[in-house]
Amino acid sequence: MSRESMEYDVVIVGAGPSGLSTAIKLRQLCLENQCDISVCVLEKGSEVGAHILSGAVLEPRALNELFPDWKDRGAPLNTPVTSDQFLFLTQKNSFKLPTPPQMNNHGNFIISLGNLCRWLAEQAEALGVEIYPGFAASEILFNEDGSVKGVATGDMGRGRDGTETENFTPGIELHAKQTVFSEGSRGSLTKVLFDKFNLRSDADPQTYAIGIKELWEVEPEKHQEGLALHSVGWPIDSSTYGGSFIYHLEGNQVSVGYVIGLDYKNPHLSPFDEFQRFKTHPKLDLYSKEGDGLLMGHER
Repeated sequence: MSRESMEYDVVIVGAGPSGLSTAIKLRQLCLENQCDISVCVLEKGSEVGAHILSGAVLEPRALNELFPDWKDRGAPLNTPVTSDQFLFLTQKNSFKLPTPPQMNNHGNFIISLGNLCRWLAEQAEALGVEIYPGFAASEILFNEDGSVKGVATGDMGRGRDGTETENFTPGIELHAKQTVFSEGSRGSLTKVLFDKFNLRSDADPQTYAIGIKELWEVEPEKHQEGLALHSVGWPIDSSTYGGSFIYHLEGNQVSVGYVIGLDYKNPHLSPFDEFQRFKTHPKLDLYSKEGDGLLMGHER
């Protein structure tokens, strides 16, 4: 099957913070050195930011280096962290612990990572980067010598049995002098590269966790803009890694989430159910100004 091909100097797989920052920096270097290289970014989501876990606390040092004038450019960093809390939960009580140094968020911002990626995409396109959302890189292309030649997007218009329908359109090959894989922690193509080039032979074993997040809109009197709160302990046992995060963004919005390490030993443990249990904790009212409970807001 013949496929159309496109030639670029650099192809980047994934329009997350790292992929977009790479594209931006390359184009910035072009302007500084009066040269020109073509840069393309593929994003599997329907739009940039669609596959990003939205709630986050951002340490802005890298952004300061990329765009020293990010405030003037309208970057969506609107909520500086005003206070940190770190709690240990039992089934019925909570105990305030000293905030670990790595959780000291002085100078950081509570953000929507999806909004940040959309803003980065605007900056990248203004610099001449081509971004193609809705196109997933499904295959790595190799040269005869075994080096990476580029990637191909997936075929479209196949039936459930894999046969071609009347709407069939073959994928497109994107050839590049350099291909950058920014798929996240467990990208399918990245795993192919791990195996082919034995990239993890001298690396420490990776640890992974699953995170579940909800975005809440709460009543104004229960909102503490700039609060970054984390907890450990209940509802999981002492042998299981995990904990919660509660970030108060602007506009009476709160990002509430729970993370559990994937090495949990209990085969019956359900991270989703543990998250639901966490939200019933009787001391969650400590998080609100009026004592009525943060999680009395409207889930959406």
